[in-house]
Amino acid sequence: MDTTIQISKRLQQELLKRKFFDKETYEEIIWDIIEDTAELSEQTKKDIAEARVQIKAGKVHTLAKVKKELGL
Repeated sequence: MDTTIQISKRLQQELLKRKFFDKETYEEIIWDIIEDTAELSEQTKKDIAEARVQIKAGKVHTLAKVKKELGL
């Protein structure tokens, strides 16, 4: 069910500043804000921790190295 809410002109101007493209709706902007502040899942936290371990262990590939290997 859709609903209408009232917002101040100040909030409307702030939301307008956050638009990535002209036809983006206020709902899309609000969902983006919610997503940006949402808690990471436990799996995502584990994946990040594992990635940090791999980086510290030197198990990384720089963009320059990958480009060289691919002949780009």
